[in-house]
Amino acid sequence: MGKSTKNYEERIQEKDLRIENLAQELKRYEAQKKRLEKRKKEEERKIRTHRLIEIGAAVESVLGRCIELEEIPRTE
Repeated sequence: MGKSTKNYEERIQEKDLRIENLAQELKRYEAQKKRLEKRKKEEERKIRTHRLIEIGAAVESVLGRCIELEEIPRTE
């Protein structure tokens, strides 16, 4: 009977170790996901900034002059 109890204890310890390893793996995957989301946001921001600069350049080209900040209507 003592042998079977030890066997259960070993099995429980193995499961605890497995849970701990999986928890560490989960943390690694969450960190990787967070880095990917950050890169995605940075890339989207760069694309938006580039688009806005191109639009501003096109407006200035059509007007034939530079646009001053005071000339831009504020929507508040």
